[in-house]
Amino acid sequence: MTDEATPDGGRRTLLQAAAAAPFLGGLGIAPAAMAAEMGRSARPLRAAFSNAGLQATWCAQGKAAAEYWGKLFNVDVTWFDGELNATRQRAAVDNMASQRWDFVAIQAFGIGTLTAPVRRMIDAGIPVIDMDTLIAPLEQINVHSFLAPDNEFMGASVTEALMQAIGGEGTIIMTQGALGHTGAQGRARGFDSVVKRYPKVEVLDTTPGDWDVTKVARIWDTHLTKYPKISAAYFHNDDMALAAYNVMRAKGRTDIRIGGCDAMPPALQAVLDGRMHATVRNPSCRIHGGAIMAGVAAVVAGEK
Repeated sequence: MTDEATPDGGRRTLLQAAAAAPFLGGLGIAPAAMAAEMGRSARPLRAAFSNAGLQATWCAQGKAAAEYWGKLFNVDVTWFDGELNATRQRAAVDNMASQRWDFVAIQAFGIGTLTAPVRRMIDAGIPVIDMDTLIAPLEQINVHSFLAPDNEFMGASVTEALMQAIGGEGTIIMTQGALGHTGAQGRARGFDSVVKRYPKVEVLDTTPGDWDVTKVARIWDTHLTKYPKISAAYFHNDDMALAAYNVMRAKGRTDIRIGGCDAMPPALQAVLDGRMHATVRNPSCRIHGGAIMAGVAAVVAGEK
């Protein structure tokens, strides 16, 4: 979604509707009807979930969606917060692996950081749903399902929107997520695939922000001091984009075109009012709600 209007003026109406929509269902279907169609568990199921860190609005929205879908499917969801830290998430998932669950769903902060405890759960017969980023390469770990967006598409589409906004000339900065996060890796590949087609655009910096808005504010304070001219900036999520915008505003540098990922409600509003140029939806609720459905299917129907 960008801040460019359609000929019939429909862009603003579309964005306003999206900003106001209840995101918890998130699958484009009637949740209760889906629960009835798929088969709600006759007995209460226990599921453990962990995502990168609830400080991130995408992760917080995913938690709310998982709990919402869990109630529909008779699943009690217990959360193990990753706290945007690989070491702390590993401790949380080690704790998770010491208990018995009907199924678990995990978004790893970094690839390869959770392999051992996840293997213990798989070996114990617990279905594991991998969400958004790889726990480990799929040939190395026998997860039940892997649910993820097209990260390269997201990175490329927002970067292309920024290239068009600056007329294919100037400078750009990419603020990445965590480097070990395979979603962030995909977004970076999407960014690179577009930028290489614009020889008149210089990439000034690609320092990772690790999804941490406080860190991003520090990074961008430095960027704005170091670089007198920044045409555009691409951020791997909306939280980082809006954190950087606050620093830009404080320094009177709001001419920089900004793009993010996730299309969270605050970012949709920022596109509407011109603080951001573009964002793209990373379907948090589809991924977390889909993990509930995959887990229930694995337990109730014995699906492999």
